[in-house]
Amino acid sequence: MNELADRELESGQQARALVQEQIEDFLTHLPGWDLNCVDGVHRIERVYRFDDFASALAFSNLVAALAEKHDHHPALLLEWGRVTTSWWTHSLGGVHINDLIMAARTERLYTAPAAS
Repeated sequence: MNELADRELESGQQARALVQEQIEDFLTHLPGWDLNCVDGVHRIERVYRFDDFASALAFSNLVAALAEKHDHHPALLLEWGRVTTSWWTHSLGGVHINDLIMAARTERLYTAPAAS
C-alpha cells in the first residue's frame, strides 16, 4: 500500500480508465476496498468505521483536504460511526490509477496515529 500511496498522480491527455482485471490486481494491495459498478461505471469503495459521529466527521474532513490538495475528489457518505469513500474518475467513466493512489492515501490517513 505504501508504494501505491507514494506514487505521483498521473496527468495527461491520453488517460484511460483501467479494465476490471487491472483494478482487481491493484486492490490486492488495498485490503478492505471493493470494486463496485454503479450505473455502469466502475468505482472502488471502502467503508471506514468509527466510534462516533465526530470521529467520522473528522476523518471526512481529512479526506476532503487531501482531495482538495490534489484536485481529485471522491464521493463521501458520512453517517454516524462510518464513512463510505468511493473513488473513480468522472471524466473517464471508470477507475484510473489516480483513484487507486488516492485510495491508498486515504488508507494512510485512516491508519495514521491521531495527532496529539
